[in-house]
Amino acid sequence: MNHILSKLIMYGDMPKDSILMQLADICAQAEGDDALEKSNELRTRVYQQVKRILKVATDYGFNENLWQSYLTFVLIMDENPFSLTCEKIGASEGASANHFAKNDFEAFYELFHYDFSKLEQQLGIDCFSVLSDYRAISKPELMYNKNVSEKVHTLSRRLADAKNVEEFFGGITRFYKDYGVGMFGLNKAFRIHCPEGSTQVEFQAINNMDQVVLDDLIGYEIQKKKLVDNTRAFVEGRKANNVLLFGDSGTGKSTSIKAIVNEFYDQGLRMIEIYKLQFASLSNVIAQIKNRNYRFIIYMDDLSFEEFEIEYKFLKAVIEGGVETKPENILIYATSNRRHLIKENWSDRNDVTVQNGMHQSDTMEEKLSLVHRFGVTINYSKPSQKEYFDIVIQLARRLGVTMSDDEIRAEANKWELSHGGISGRTAQQFANYLAGQQL
Repeated sequence: MNHILSKLIMYGDMPKDSILMQLADICAQAEGDDALEKSNELRTRVYQQVKRILKVATDYGFNENLWQSYLTFVLIMDENPFSLTCEKIGASEGASANHFAKNDFEAFYELFHYDFSKLEQQLGIDCFSVLSDYRAISKPELMYNKNVSEKVHTLSRRLADAKNVEEFFGGITRFYKDYGVGMFGLNKAFRIHCPEGSTQVEFQAINNMDQVVLDDLIGYEIQKKKLVDNTRAFVEGRKANNVLLFGDSGTGKSTSIKAIVNEFYDQGLRMIEIYKLQFASLSNVIAQIKNRNYRFIIYMDDLSFEEFEIEYKFLKAVIEGGVETKPENILIYATSNRRHLIKENWSDRNDVTVQNGMHQSDTMEEKLSLVHRFGVTINYSKPSQKEYFDIVIQLARRLGVTMSDDEIRAEANKWELSHGGISGRTAQQFANYLAGQQL
């Protein structure tokens, strides 16, 4: 295996402790003169790497041929000059980079069909034979990333069926063009981690994002249309605005944004969730994603600021006002219970001046300047009692509740009086309760 990995150019920058490099070293040691004396040590090392493959398979729900699934996962995740170029424009005919890439794919083609039988016979093991026809324990989808699993399985089968390196090359490059490369290609949503003392940010995939769709949010048709129209313009490369969804709690603001990401994911839309305390890292986040071939929504949930909090100044500079122009592939979507985001007091009017008949206040202008940077503001107000009953009945029917409409209304009225008042969230909680109590 060592002689195969030594051929890699584009994909050759693998850490020494990676599974492939460790297995290559084990195979090399097994061919040495003292292999018999080291058989126990080599067997232990093989089992360690097999365990690592099984862990990856468990995390992503791989099945069938785990060795080929793992190699496919390596190819999908490797961000190198060739794969990043394919993500943007595909594999250009006659490009010199194709020569180096085909060299690497020839090596991976060999690895896909690597014969471990000699190593297994030498060490008295059968683990690779089991991995090649693995039957995973059935588990709920919430335990792994189904979105990644399906893509890896589909591509792995296509690569395994490739009759030559040309077909192998075509399968990989089509995948890069259709879905992208690395974690951005496989996942819908991310959060960031800012290591202490570092200026860099690390992206962490959100593996089990809620699969909600806009039809799950009953009512609010005008609000949903505004959000869809703006997002569609964005993913199609037309002009679009930053969006602020504000209004009463529990009315579906966050749900709407999650649904939007699910709806436009296959058109290249991705979401990065960022918290208020991370706003100082916004510029670094943008720097890392501005040249990728995706459309990113930077999502800020429950956005609001107290008087003493100054993080909003970072946000203002990023949205509009900084020296660097905000990239066209990035928008900011935020939700808030406050219309103006920053807490306002009557004392803000103390510096009011009158000029040409107009009342001006520097403090009030400062506090309103942030919300004015959102080109689209959408109000989600709590439903009327009739709308609340309609929402409850529709949700209950979807969950299979068989009570009559009048019974549901009567019980829903009692529920909201003791559970925070009328809202879409209260309706969903009540519907869940009814479904849970029904035998």
